[in-house]
Amino acid sequence: MTQPDASIRFFDRLQLDTASARATLIGTPIVQGALRGEVSLPSYLAFLREAYHHVRHTVPLLAACRDRLPARLDWVRPALDEYIDEEAGHDEWILDDIAAAGGDAQAVRAGGAGTATEVMVAYAYDTIARGNPLGFLGMVHVLEGTSVALALAAADRIQAGLGLPGNAFTYLRSHGTLDLEHTAQFETLVNAIDDPQDQDAIVHAAQVFYRLYGDVFRGLPMPAAAPLAMEAA
Repeated sequence: MTQPDASIRFFDRLQLDTASARATLIGTPIVQGALRGEVSLPSYLAFLREAYHHVRHTVPLLAACRDRLPARLDWVRPALDEYIDEEAGHDEWILDDIAAAGGDAQAVRAGGAGTATEVMVAYAYDTIARGNPLGFLGMVHVLEGTSVALALAAADRIQAGLGLPGNAFTYLRSHGTLDLEHTAQFETLVNAIDDPQDQDAIVHAAQVFYRLYGDVFRGLPMPAAAPLAMEAA
């Protein structure tokens, strides 16, 4: 973690201090494969399943963060309220995508998350409850930043590779577009956070969330390799 520099905006410091963790996530084999269009239908459906099981916690987490803020951070609450309004219902988008891709949306709704997703969500709640609630903004930074960097490009390549209809990619495409707007809002918000302890809490949480979100991707099934042709006798 770099030493705080008053001449550097906090958002830029956050980007700098998490660059290595971000590169590790983006370098995950299944992520790189998705960017090349090398994704199987089971892989995509597994991604949507895990996305559903963490996105459904977004609004409750935002609300918990808002409610745990101390009085000195009351000015942050309106921004969180805006996030809550904008994020409501996104988990249902994912279930619709699963159905459009031929998956069992109701089984996903009734089922559980993978271990990596469960741990990531638990860490988010724990950060809010036992640590600095602003640390949750580290998760926001990771999820929205990754979405902007990957979602739109991956959606196009996955759709081309799998031949699925456009309505199987509502979450990736809509979230990728929305998060472009959210990233600008997030940058403005965090640049107004000037307490060093608050800043350190956000940076630390973001570094952890990059690792935990990477574990979610590493837990997805890789596309099966094409069988090697048998050599002629």
